[in-house]
Amino acid sequence: MKMKFACAEEDLAAAGMSCADNDLCPVYLELSSVSASGRKLSLAGNLHGASATLYSVLLASDDSGVTWREAAARLPGAALDQVQLLDALHGWAAGETQVPLARDPFFLITSDGGASWRQKPLSEDGGPGAVQRFWFDSADHGELVVDGGRTEPGGRYLLYESRTGGENWTIRSKTAQMPRLSRAPSVDDVDYRIGTDSKTRAYVVEKRQGESWNRVASFLVQVASCGSPPVVPVPEPAAPSEPVIDAK
Repeated sequence: MKMKFACAEEDLAAAGMSCADNDLCPVYLELSSVSASGRKLSLAGNLHGASATLYSVLLASDDSGVTWREAAARLPGAALDQVQLLDALHGWAAGETQVPLARDPFFLITSDGGASWRQKPLSEDGGPGAVQRFWFDSADHGELVVDGGRTEPGGRYLLYESRTGGENWTIRSKTAQMPRLSRAPSVDDVDYRIGTDSKTRAYVVEKRQGESWNRVASFLVQVASCGSPPVVPVPEPAAPSEPVIDAK
C-alpha cells in the first residue's frame, strides 16, 4: 500500500522544503508503533522529508489488516510516537509537535472503538518535550514518560500519571535517568511488530503465529517526490461579442 500525499506548496514551505523539477524533494512514511485489540489494528507514525516532519499519521484497520483507513486528520508538523488499543472501545495515541523542535506533547483519544479521535494536550501551557513511552492498564489509569530536554530543572525525564483516561495528567517525578512504567509490559504488543523490507522498500506489519511471524500488511516508505508547483495557465480574455441587431 502507498499513502496518499499531495505536494502542496504551502505544506512544503512550512517544513522549509525547497523543491524543483531538477531537485525533487522525497516524502517518506515512518511507522513507529502498532497496537491491536481483536480484529482492530492501529498504526502510528508521520510523514516527513529529508530533514523535517510534515504531518502525523494514524492508520486503522477493522479487519485484521486487510483494509486500512486514516483514522484521524493529519496534524501539521507533528509526529505520533506510540499507539495503544486497550479494548474494543478505548485507545490512545501520543506524540508531539516537531517543527521546529519537539514540543507540546499531546494525546489522540478514542472511546468509541476508533470511530473518532479527539486531540488532548498534555498541558494547556505547552512547552518543550517529546513522548518516550506511555501505558494504560485500565480505561482510567495510565502513566507517561516525557523527555523535557537536558535543561529541564530537576531532571530531563518527567513521569506523569493519569486517573482520568488521559484527560488530566499529574507529574509524579523528575529524574536524570529514564524511569520505568510500573505496570507496563516490557513489549507494548507481543503479537504484532513493525519491520522493514529492504527489497520492496516498505514497512511490514507482522503477526505472531506460534514460533513464526506472518505479514498482514505493508506500506511503501517513499510516498511522493515533489518538484516545482504546477503552473496554472491564465486564460486569455474573451473577445467582445458582436452586438445583435434586430432587423425587424
